[in-house]
Amino acid sequence: MKKAVIHSFSIALACLVLLSTFSWTVDKHLCMGRVMDVAFFHGAEDCGMKAALAALEMEQENPGCCDDDSFTLTGQDDLIKVSWDDLDFEQQVFLQTYTVAYLHLLSVVLEEVATPLIEAPPLPERKLHQLYEVYLI
Repeated sequence: MKKAVIHSFSIALACLVLLSTFSWTVDKHLCMGRVMDVAFFHGAEDCGMKAALAALEMEQENPGCCDDDSFTLTGQDDLIKVSWDDLDFEQQVFLQTYTVAYLHLLSVVLEEVATPLIEAPPLPERKLHQLYEVYLI
């Protein structure tokens, strides 16, 4: 259960980083105040009113009945890049101490797990041929 939660959390964070760096463009075509088409990443198709009026050779009575609306949500272009020199002395000391302590904690655990616990078998108290009463003639 714990593995599944960690796995899903890491996937969610990866998707969050991916989506925050994308730029999103949404384009809408409005005709007489109604949304006729919505498109992501490219232009929305028009309702065909201009083409129909041109085919009928009529002039548009209301020139503002069709409208195109688009907005762009820009992504994050510069991700935070922190170098060691950007940190002040106290932060450098804390990070170095934390890293050394964490690595030491892992090395102690690995050494304890890696050592096998094998004990020598007990020695018999009597000789085996006397124990089973087997003698050579």
